[in-house]
Amino acid sequence: MTLKTPTKYADIGLLILRVGIGIMFLYHGAPKLFGGPVKWEKLGMAMSYAGIHFMPVIWGLMAAISEFFGGICLILGLFFRAVCILLAITMGIAVSMHLQKGEGLMVASHAIEDGIVFLGLILIGPGRYSIDKK
Repeated sequence: MTLKTPTKYADIGLLILRVGIGIMFLYHGAPKLFGGPVKWEKLGMAMSYAGIHFMPVIWGLMAAISEFFGGICLILGLFFRAVCILLAITMGIAVSMHLQKGEGLMVASHAIEDGIVFLGLILIGPGRYSIDKK
C-alpha cells in the first residue's frame, strides 16, 4: 500500500469507517432503544431546545431508532444516505441541546464530530462494499 494510489483503497476506508461508526451507534443506541418510554421521554426532551415541546416520548423513540437501526444500516451500507441525513439531524439536535444547556464545546464536540462525518458521508456515499453500491 502506498500513498501514491490512495483512491485504490477508498472503498476499504469507507467500509472501515462505516463499520466503526455503525458499531458505536449500535452501542450508544441500544440502551436508548431498549430503555423504554421513560428513557425515550428523557431523550425526546432534547427537542425542546429546537422549539418543539410536544410528544417527547415519540421524538425520543425516533432518536433511539435512528441511532440503533442507523448503526445497523451504516454497517451494511443500506439506505445509506437517508440514514446519514437522519443521524446528522439527530446530532444537530444533540449539539443544540448541549450548547443551550451551557455545557460548552467540550461536551458538544462528540455530536459535532459525528454530524460532520455524516454530512461528509452523505456526499461520498457508502462505497463498493455495501448493499447500496451502484
